[in-house]
Amino acid sequence: MSCFLIGSPVPGMMIRPKGDQLEIRYSMSDPESWNGFVQNLNAFLSSYNDSHQVQLNDDCPPDQYFIQEDSGEVRNNPKRSCQFNRTMLGDCSGLEDRFYGYSKAQPCILIKLNRVIGMLPGKDGQSPYVTCGAKLYKEDDAEWGGKEDREKTGPLAYFPVNATFNLMYYPYYGKKAQVNYTQPLVAVKFLNASLNTDINVECKVTSNTLLAGSERDKFAGRVSFKLRIDGQEAQ
Repeated sequence: MSCFLIGSPVPGMMIRPKGDQLEIRYSMSDPESWNGFVQNLNAFLSSYNDSHQVQLNDDCPPDQYFIQEDSGEVRNNPKRSCQFNRTMLGDCSGLEDRFYGYSKAQPCILIKLNRVIGMLPGKDGQSPYVTCGAKLYKEDDAEWGGKEDREKTGPLAYFPVNATFNLMYYPYYGKKAQVNYTQPLVAVKFLNASLNTDINVECKVTSNTLLAGSERDKFAGRVSFKLRIDGQEAQ
């Protein structure tokens, strides 16, 4: 019998590409400054290629859990996994724009939740979803520091467009039982971020079953990073 986690603490979040100390810093006019980010994304997304996913994983119905029960002492292994196709990342897939927007000052950042065996991150068909914006700082129950960064951040686009980690990718059964598991991703694309300035960004996940993370655990259900794009402002 499987053990599923409802109302569990929200897991940590991570971003790709991997920057130095959670910083994405580059100059548009210097390809060497952003080529490492592009190569990092290419390597990370190679297993998400549609041809690879179609061969290994199932085309699952969305908005419902993919429960695969064991039968008594008989393990239902290996367990199947649902496809997460690279094309689902749209403008951040690296297929239509092989530079992921970095050459145009419209960089893509990929977000993933850490894996937790048995976690059920939503109910009533509602998948957890990601929102990103200016990082807010709290001090003595007051929030500060966000207004300037909100103006710098500019509009964002999400892929998939609903910015969800769909329920069909859960529960996760572990690396041994689910060898072809493909972690769902959400991509955020900065469409008009301010240039030549540091932008403090925070992305967080909202779920109707996961318990909110505490202020002390800075990676629980959220991830913060600094973005800086150097370049010439459009005339």
